[in-house]
Amino acid sequence: MKFLLFTIIFCATLFGETVLKIATYNVENLFDLQKSGHEYSEYIPNTASGWNQKNYKIKLKNIAQVIRDINADIIALQEVESLQALLDLRFTLKQNGLYYQYYSIADKKNTTVKVALLSKLPFIYSKELSVTQSSEYRNILETKFKINNKELYIFTNHWKSKSGPESMRVLSAKTLKKRVMEIGFEKNIILLGDFNSDYEEYIKFKRKRKHNNTDGITGINHILGTINQRDSTKRIKYTKESFYNLWYDTNKEKRYTYIYRGKKEVLDNILISQSLLVNKDISYVSGTISNFDEEYLFKKKSIKRWEISRAKVRKHRGKGYSDHLPLTAKFKIN
Repeated sequence: MKFLLFTIIFCATLFGETVLKIATYNVENLFDLQKSGHEYSEYIPNTASGWNQKNYKIKLKNIAQVIRDINADIIALQEVESLQALLDLRFTLKQNGLYYQYYSIADKKNTTVKVALLSKLPFIYSKELSVTQSSEYRNILETKFKINNKELYIFTNHWKSKSGPESMRVLSAKTLKKRVMEIGFEKNIILLGDFNSDYEEYIKFKRKRKHNNTDGITGINHILGTINQRDSTKRIKYTKESFYNLWYDTNKEKRYTYIYRGKKEVLDNILISQSLLVNKDISYVSGTISNFDEEYLFKKKSIKRWEISRAKVRKHRGKGYSDHLPLTAKFKIN
C-alpha cells in the first residue's frame, strides 16, 4: 500500500497533477453459478434456461471487455449477485490485462443483486448503508479513499426501479443525505450509480403521475438538492448542502445511459459535492462527464443488452453486454 501511494505522489510531482477516471456501470444481472435460492428463474444455474458455465464465461468476457476499454481507476458496479461473481469478473479482467487490486461488495443483505466497487487504489474502509430491512431496498456502499493525503468518499447506489413509486427512491435519498450530514457537506463526496431517476425527474413527474405518491417530491432532485443548478447565463450555481449533477456539464444529446422503446433515457447519474466544483485539493475536470457509447455496444438503434429468448422457457443466447451504458468522469488531484 505504501508503495502504491508513493507511486501516485511521484506521478503527481512528475506531471504536475494526478487525474482519476471514475465510472459507474450497471452490468445487468451478473449471476454466478452457485444456487443461492435468490436468483431470478432464468438465472438458476444449469437448468433449461441455459445459465451454465459456457454462457457465464461469455457474459464475464463481454462485461470485462467494456470495463477494460473504459480503464477507470475506480468503477462502481450494479447488479452483481455475489462476491463470487465479483471475484470472477475481477479475475477475467486480470486475464485481459486490467488488474483491480481492491474491491468491495454490499452483500450483507440477501437481495437478488447488489452494488460493488473495483479500484486500482487502496481505500481506508468500505461499509454498507442500510435503507430499510426490506429486501426491496438494496444497501448503499460507502467507500472512503485517501489519495495524496486527500480524502474522497464514494457512495455506490442502485435505487428501486420504476416498478415502485417515488417514495421508495426518496427513502434511499434520505439515507444518503443523513450520512452526508454526518460526514459534512464540505467534504469531497461522489454519489453515483443507477438511481433509476432522470437528472430532471421532477419534470418527468408531470407526465408519469403513477410514480408520484410524494406530492411531487423526488429523491434525486429535492432530497439531494439537484434542482436549478444553472443560472440564466448557463454558469454553475453553487448551492450550500446540495449536490451537482454532472449531466449538466455535457450536451443534451449525450445525456442518456438507457434506451426504452427507442427513447433515450437517463437512469445512471454522477452527483458531486460543492467542494469538487472548485479548484481545491480534488476537483472535477470540466467537460469530462460522458456516457461510454462505443459502437459495439449497440444493435441498430438499441443498446446491445444480454440476450434472453422470450419463449415459455426463457433461454440465454450467449450474446450481448448490458441494457445500460457506462458513465465516466475525471477528477484532478491538485
